[in-house]
Amino acid sequence: MAPSAQNSAVSHSITLRHSIEVHPHDFSVANVKAYSCSGTPGDCVRVGSLCIMDNKPDVVLSGINFGVNVASDIQYSATAGAAFEAEFQGCHAIAVSEAATDRHEVTDKFLFKILEELIYEPYVEGEIWNVNFPGCSLDECRGILRDRKVSRKAYFKDHYNLLKRFPDGGMELMVEGIHTPAEEKDTDYAAVLGNFISIGKVKNIR
Repeated sequence: MAPSAQNSAVSHSITLRHSIEVHPHDFSVANVKAYSCSGTPGDCVRVGSLCIMDNKPDVVLSGINFGVNVASDIQYSATAGAAFEAEFQGCHAIAVSEAATDRHEVTDKFLFKILEELIYEPYVEGEIWNVNFPGCSLDECRGILRDRKVSRKAYFKDHYNLLKRFPDGGMELMVEGIHTPAEEKDTDYAAVLGNFISIGKVKNIR
């Protein structure tokens, strides 16, 4: 189950005041039923687990998506939001992200090994797993760092640019985020900046 449109930074939002469309979708893996959903990633988890599937899933994988979900930016992440929703539904949940759009060799080499490890971890109420792959080549990757805590820094420092002023005193604005590298020891952010794969737990609302 995947959103039918881009949903970056919608966090853990769900659709309440509009209907949701769900359609079967072609998928290249045999015996796997796939669907598109007009809602958010959180909606995808809710619709899939509460309506489409006959039984609650054993594990929910959210992602893999472009753009790491580390530091305080996790609170905006729709990938993490879908994993949080899965945890709300009582499911073991893993969020997976990668830093690059054009380099996947690190992900290709380590993804299945990491999933085999995490899928069999016990479900812990109030927690999701968060995995982030660096945007470097395989030769530059320095390995895997586990038990990374969430950095208090921000991956992007945001400000708003003025696009237009209106006669009534209003204005049209556009957000712009500036990448702000910040090494903070033992964190997810520091791991990715150092070309490590970061694995850690993130607390959900309990």
